[in-house]
Amino acid sequence: MINLKKNSFLEGSFIATASIIFVKLLGMLYVIPFYAIVGTKGASLYAYAYTIYNIFLDVASAGLPIAISKLINEYNTLDKKEAKVRAYKIGKKIVSIFSIVSFVIVFCFAEVIGKLILGDLSGGNTIKDVAFVIRCISLAILVIPYLAVSKGYLQGHHYIKAPSVSQVLEQVVRIFIIIVGSYLTIKVFHLSATLGVGIAVTGALAGGIVACLYIRKKLKENKTELGLDEALIQKNDSVTNKEIVKKIFGYAIPFIIIDTAASIYSFMDMVLIIRTLNYLSFSAHDVEFIASSIITYAPKINMIIAAIATGMSVSLIPTIVSAYVKKDWKDVNKKLNNALQIILVISIPMAVGISLLAGPIWSLFYKYNSYGVAILTLSIFNAILTNCYVITSSTLQGLNKFKTVYLATILGFLTNGILDVPLMLLFNYLKIPAYFGAIVATMIGYSLSIFIGLFTLHRQNHISYKETFKVVLKLIVPLIAMILVVTLLKMIIPFNIASKISCIIYIGICALLGATVFIIISYKMGILTEVFGEKFINKIIKKLTLGRVKLGN
Repeated sequence: MINLKKNSFLEGSFIATASIIFVKLLGMLYVIPFYAIVGTKGASLYAYAYTIYNIFLDVASAGLPIAISKLINEYNTLDKKEAKVRAYKIGKKIVSIFSIVSFVIVFCFAEVIGKLILGDLSGGNTIKDVAFVIRCISLAILVIPYLAVSKGYLQGHHYIKAPSVSQVLEQVVRIFIIIVGSYLTIKVFHLSATLGVGIAVTGALAGGIVACLYIRKKLKENKTELGLDEALIQKNDSVTNKEIVKKIFGYAIPFIIIDTAASIYSFMDMVLIIRTLNYLSFSAHDVEFIASSIITYAPKINMIIAAIATGMSVSLIPTIVSAYVKKDWKDVNKKLNNALQIILVISIPMAVGISLLAGPIWSLFYKYNSYGVAILTLSIFNAILTNCYVITSSTLQGLNKFKTVYLATILGFLTNGILDVPLMLLFNYLKIPAYFGAIVATMIGYSLSIFIGLFTLHRQNHISYKETFKVVLKLIVPLIAMILVVTLLKMIIPFNIASKISCIIYIGICALLGATVFIIISYKMGILTEVFGEKFINKIIKKLTLGRVKLGN
């Protein structure tokens, strides 16, 4: 029985984005009890483990999920049905090899990695502690990449719902293990925080296994529609396995660079922050708190914004590929600008709002800390740049502009690394929080990567951004109105920063009224209809209100 449904670009973007936002919301909420269970020291260990895991997960995946999605869509467009199936099978074999090799490296060199992270820092977590949690999480590298390739096959067919559901399942199981595992270990059996964190990070493995079983079930149920029924496959394509392998790696290599860039940014920042703050005589407790806040815990809040572009890219890349194959540059221009406009209209007001409410938001998720509040206030704007970077890079990938991807990513990476320490030292000299330097360095790195990508698309493919610039300029009015409303509310609404219930009420009132003002003014100015279309807006409103409300005529 075929139960999969193909999704259009906007529908696919909405489904993928909605599921990712839900997943990210879960990822945000679980840190409240988890942080309370493991404490600052345990939270730092968790941050170290996931930073390393993300790097090697990207390497193990070898960029294959999106590469497979791209290749499958291309072969579908060219009606090479047998070749696409072989590409999928070859992709699974390749990713299995990469997964095993990455796992062995991480597991065997965990202590070396721990030493690289901590350096000479003493008084906090030990190298053995870091090595232990890294080994625990390394097991997930054997499963997650394989899962990602199968999701890529579905996405290449424009089936977005099943991969989105698998993401939700994976996250639910992962969080369950994190919370229950750490609680039982630390609070019930009174064992070490290190062991609690080690058990918690195995949630990535458990979640991956459950998601794998779900995706495998969907592939089996819909094998005919997906071209996986061996009895119906006509082996008449002229495409050789060698050609497929060459194409897979040709597509995958840029994705490796792009996917690992953010993780490498985080790792590099973490290492340099720890060493620089240690040099500036910060205590070991403050060093680990600041580093883990910048690398993991502020991004936990930021990722609800960053999820927008991630979800959109899932649907954007296949449609860009289709337009590219047909040489429809007008459609490429439309898709790119529409994607940029959507993420900017959504992410800019969200970032501004979170920055304004950084104090109560940080207190809600963790515990009030001046370092944490300051970090969130500034770093939230990195989410906007991350979104633009993902969309720009996705478009370049879809257009086979791999050299530009290399150049933009590497130069951004180098810029971030070069500026990290000098900016931290400069900010410290100017009596500005030193750790702001690391945040600003990352902003500059991302900005450079974005500029190179957009400039190349403009120069080589005549992509115009005039309409997107106009939309951004129009946003100034509703943004100012929102800022004024939220600022006024902050002045007149009392709240207890030590009470999470008080923080929830405070944030809820400010966010609701601020967002309402922004949405109403944006709609009246025609921004929402220009970006999303009247039809799509009405569709969303109809679903949210069960058909009782309709905007426009």
